[in-house]
Amino acid sequence: MDTAAEKTSPAEAAGQAGHSLPAWVYRNPEFLELERKTLFMPAWHLVCHQSDIPNKGDYQTFRMLGEIVFAVRGKDGGIKAFHNVCRHRAARLLDDGKGNCGGTLTCPYHAWSYALDGRLVGVPFKNQYDALKEESYNLRPVETRLCMGFVFINLRPGNMEPEDMLAPAAPELAHYNIEQMQPLGKGRVTERRVAVNWKQGTDNYVDALHVRAAHPGLDSLVGDSYDLRDLGHGVSRLSGRIEQVAGAGLSVRAYREILPNMEYLPKDYRRSWLYFMISPSLALNLYPDCVEFMQFLPLDGTHCVVREGVYGHPDTRREVKLARYLNLRVNRQVGIEDRALISRVQDGMGSSSFTTGPLGRNEICLRRFAESLRKLIPVSRLEQEPVTGMVAGINQKMLERT
Repeated sequence: MDTAAEKTSPAEAAGQAGHSLPAWVYRNPEFLELERKTLFMPAWHLVCHQSDIPNKGDYQTFRMLGEIVFAVRGKDGGIKAFHNVCRHRAARLLDDGKGNCGGTLTCPYHAWSYALDGRLVGVPFKNQYDALKEESYNLRPVETRLCMGFVFINLRPGNMEPEDMLAPAAPELAHYNIEQMQPLGKGRVTERRVAVNWKQGTDNYVDALHVRAAHPGLDSLVGDSYDLRDLGHGVSRLSGRIEQVAGAGLSVRAYREILPNMEYLPKDYRRSWLYFMISPSLALNLYPDCVEFMQFLPLDGTHCVVREGVYGHPDTRREVKLARYLNLRVNRQVGIEDRALISRVQDGMGSSSFTTGPLGRNEICLRRFAESLRKLIPVSRLEQEPVTGMVAGINQKMLERT
């Protein structure tokens, strides 16, 4: 027999299209486990740009929900990814971040060693193991693809290719020649821990109404040109043209005046800021002077990690260097403002006074994401949080009824 918590009345179902997801899905660890299985394990995840690991033995690590992976440049110049786990006693092989392991990966625990193609090539005290077949203990590979210069991995093979995932954005991404770019800034992928559910980051990214109210610098840069579209297939597009708007801050005014003509771009893109959110949590920020990726990767129900990397074409012009510096200043301030905003929302999601809120008609991307999550994980249709231990079971029953 269905419990009351499993039921969604016709009136409730009809009204959900105009409302946000319920607060409990932004903090519940059992719901996060459903997201792990349904959204994150089947997805392609960006590890780094190919230029982050240009030489033999260069590697970049990646963590997500207990999975630890590294991508490495092999002796043949190709890039492969493996689980960052020794096959002997499960010790993590490489420390987090980027580096170079030379021609061999050696476990710091018992010194088992592996070639760059994952083959087990060294076992100290081999005579202590009965009939050890070394070929049975090669590193576990992870599905790896290069797409537009980025290194993608998939922990559950057999899903769509990265090209399919990026297809709605591909025609515009192609203008930027991302494959030819090099790391900018600190020259590495950065990570920071944020005390919010991962969906707070993605929701805020495609929120159509907060820019004017909460981002005076960004608003003064793009003005009324700010535009948001749902491209379908899990891809949202946001854009704004660099315009003359009164009240701009010093960095915004200087960026607008100094930004040179980036001839490699079509004319319409030389004075535009363009953003894509790709489901479940990959953002690509495309500026005339550089390109940035951002990821919102869950840690637990109320914490996530934001990974970022910034790239650009080699350009020694002084005005390009200055434009990139000013871009960083403007976006650093936007980031500070966004972190404060999503922290406020996460606090409110813990209140017993809030269940769901209305979404504006122009909040097309927030509506689309909420709708898709309710379809994929139907327990998210329930306004009230299920009893502890019941989330997965109720979700399965709701799936069986659809």
